[in-house]
Amino acid sequence: MRTPPLASGPRGPHHLRPLLDTVLGALRTGARARGGPLPAGGPDAVTAAVRDAVGDVLPDQGDPDALRTLVHAFAQGAADPAHPLCAAHLHCPPLAVAAAADLAASVLNPSLDSWDQAPAASALETLLTRALARETGHADGLVTTGGTEANQLAVLLAREAHGGTVRLVHGANAHHSLPRAAWLLGLPEPVAVPAPAGVLDPVALDDALTRLPGPRGRVLVAATAGTTDAGLIDPLPDIAARCAAHGARLHVDAAYGGPLLFSDRHRSRLTGLDAAHTVTLDLHKLGWQPVPAGLLTVRDAHDLSALHHRADYLNADDDTEAGLPDLLGRSLRTTRRPDVLKLAVTLRTLGRTGLGALVDRVCAHAREFADLVHDDPRFDLHDRPVISTVLFRPAHAADTAVAAVRRHLLTAGRAVLGRARADGRLWLKATFLNPATRPDDLTALLTLVHHAHAEGQGPR
Repeated sequence: MRTPPLASGPRGPHHLRPLLDTVLGALRTGARARGGPLPAGGPDAVTAAVRDAVGDVLPDQGDPDALRTLVHAFAQGAADPAHPLCAAHLHCPPLAVAAAADLAASVLNPSLDSWDQAPAASALETLLTRALARETGHADGLVTTGGTEANQLAVLLAREAHGGTVRLVHGANAHHSLPRAAWLLGLPEPVAVPAPAGVLDPVALDDALTRLPGPRGRVLVAATAGTTDAGLIDPLPDIAARCAAHGARLHVDAAYGGPLLFSDRHRSRLTGLDAAHTVTLDLHKLGWQPVPAGLLTVRDAHDLSALHHRADYLNADDDTEAGLPDLLGRSLRTTRRPDVLKLAVTLRTLGRTGLGALVDRVCAHAREFADLVHDDPRFDLHDRPVISTVLFRPAHAADTAVAAVRRHLLTAGRAVLGRARADGRLWLKATFLNPATRPDDLTALLTLVHHAHAEGQGPR
């Protein structure tokens, strides 16, 4: 059997070029066949279409047309975050330049577990993580798979900084990965502080810290800068002051809101971020990166020494002493792809001004959509957007009707909206991350929701 062509090496670009033409063509035909932001028909229809396209997953004889067939099916059955009516989640359309950089990373396939597998990638990662850490007022940072891994690392570093135990205190609005991290690390049951207005209540936090038993200071408070449900930002300066008064460590989950730092108009919303010991960032949300693209930044670089680990075949003492960088302490993972390349290419290509302009644009889309909802008596608006998320619902609708409207739009493949609970009611959630969205797209989204509800999707 002839050896299949390799993506890297001297002939790699020659082998890739016709395959890229095939992929691009299949992406086009698949998107055309889908015809909207989501495939129509719901889970059963999509599963059947994929099953038909795949056939035998592992046939005795290979199919030379498999790339075209499966990419077409993949695109036809995808939720397209670049479609203006795909606005459910913190699921961004990636920038073309970032996706192109990701191709280069896949082709060269460095693994960031030892310097001899990733010489340039390890140097680039050091430069980029420290640059982004400086944006948060910190000294260093780690690349992660996203907010969940970054939050778990933050809890781990807090535990190690406090001699092996720490009590997590978080708002009721916190991301689920934080209490889950406490569970994974075998820590005591976290304390959930009320967030009656959707943000952590500093007075309730102060009361919780005062009442906690045990030694002073063995506490990690987790605040949020950009909640998943509504995009709200906790009062960071007040929270930081309460933490300082009680000797508590502070972590800020800014997975969603962190890129506001790039915007001159919006960065003041993150005042107080630099008081945190650790900060989660996630640029595959409001950063337009292909998944994954997370970071954890640390105020004290010495905290990262807790992650030091030795494996003789990767970081032998004599190699380290001879000057080969030790990469095992940069992650809990061993094999790591060079996600840093797409980040570095994006930052360098757009600069602070370009990224800030994208942030400003999607925030403006959210404000425009909120204005449409507010001015339309057929709808209720939950509140003005803080970042780029808007909660709304048909006026006088029951929660069952709100849920039914969303599912109808999903199943029909017409629009992708999320759901969130606030003030004891169920709301539709529109999260605007597509900078190419136009005013008529916003109107079209509202019209679709109205028609779905008016047609009697569920009890009213």
